[in-house]
Amino acid sequence: MSSRVSPWFLALLAVTVLGGFLAASATTRPVLTTGIVLLVLAGWAVSLCLHEFGHAYTAYRGGDRSVRAKGYLTLDIRRYADLGLSLVLPVFFLLLGGIPLPGGAVWIDHGAIRSRAVRSLVSLAGPAANLVIGALLTTAVAFVPMPDGLALGLSALALIQVLAFVLNILPVPGLDGFGVLEPFLSYSARRVADRVRPWAPIALFVLILGVPGVASALLGIGALVFSGIGGDTDLAFTGYSELFFWRR
Repeated sequence: MSSRVSPWFLALLAVTVLGGFLAASATTRPVLTTGIVLLVLAGWAVSLCLHEFGHAYTAYRGGDRSVRAKGYLTLDIRRYADLGLSLVLPVFFLLLGGIPLPGGAVWIDHGAIRSRAVRSLVSLAGPAANLVIGALLTTAVAFVPMPDGLALGLSALALIQVLAFVLNILPVPGLDGFGVLEPFLSYSARRVADRVRPWAPIALFVLILGVPGVASALLGIGALVFSGIGGDTDLAFTGYSELFFWRR
């Protein structure tokens, strides 16, 4: 099967660029808001593809050739679980609570991976992609002259990437952070994890969305990491206010 880049990914990228253009050239508040919304939401969908591609490509290099036949190397968002789980629900939760919940998933043949260390890297590759994207965006905002509207949108998108990294790296069964540790755990510990894996992420998301203070604490940790990689939190949170324009 071909591993050429999917037209769906290119379409998402085009919408991201359109949003950036609108944000950069906006002379009115509605146009600025529209640009930032398109830039952030489409950019988040692009990063979902890159997150899952990171898992798949690392697995492919580590010995799992099945990921190519499954279309995971094409960056096609439809290949990562289903369109609802991969795109609609993550965007919905992002708009609902401002927290980027994990979306798609790639099914890896762990038996084909050469070593425990590589299996750990496969899990790490997804969150690492988010952190790298966030760092690249913050670097661009810091060093590339650009209109204020574009800086707001890119900073908000960068903060979302950092939040995705922080959330995904938590050592909770079903999340990538636990996948990093799992190859090195005992058989009994992995059996316990298998039992709670379907429910642990759901319980975490209920805590984030339903318990006062949890989302704020996660956002605070993300802001600290964001500042640590050179991000401007004032720009990012101003961009957030445009993204959630109905809350103003």
